[in-house]
Amino acid sequence: MLGLAITAHLYPLLEAERFGAGRLTKIRAQTISGAACREVAVRLDVPGRLAAAAPQGVPLADTLVSERVLSSIVEAIIGACYLDQGYGTTAAAVVECFAPELALALEHPIDFKSALQEQLAAQGQFVEYEIVSEDGPPHERSFAVTASVGGAVVGTGAGRTKKAAEQEAARAALGPIEAGD
Repeated sequence: MLGLAITAHLYPLLEAERFGAGRLTKIRAQTISGAACREVAVRLDVPGRLAAAAPQGVPLADTLVSERVLSSIVEAIIGACYLDQGYGTTAAAVVECFAPELALALEHPIDFKSALQEQLAAQGQFVEYEIVSEDGPPHERSFAVTASVGGAVVGTGAGRTKKAAEQEAARAALGPIEAGD
C-alpha cells in the first residue's frame, strides 16, 4: 500500500513517460525506505504513543528506536488504515505523511551505489562490496563494508543495515573516482 500510494502520486508528477521509469523507481525507493519510514514514525510520535499504550512494566524503549521495527510498525498502521478506510483516504494520508521524505528524494536523490556503478561502467570497471564486520545484537546490528574496484579498496562505510553500509562505502568511493584519483 505504501509503495502503491507513493508511485501513484509520483507517476503523473514526474511525467514518467518523459523522465523514465528508472528515475521514478529510485525516488520511490528512497521515499519509502526503512530510514524514511522511521522518520515518519518519529515525526508522528509513534514510539511515544505505543509506549503510552503499552501495559505497565513492559520495556519498549530499546525496541522502538530500531529502524526495522519502526518501519514495520508504519507499514502495519498503513495496512490497518487501508482495511478500515479504503485506498483513496489511506493513499492521500500516506502522501501527506511522507511529503517531507518525497521532497527530499526529489531534490536530493540518494543512490550512491547506482551512481558509482554507472560511473565505473563507463570506464569498463565494476565495484564489489564486501562485509568486513558485523557487530552488536540482532536488533542493533552494525555492519562495516568495503567497496573495491579491481581489487583495490576505494571506499569504506558503516551502517545499521548491509544496504546502508554499502551506500556509505559507495558515497566514500565516489569522491576520489569523480576527482580522477
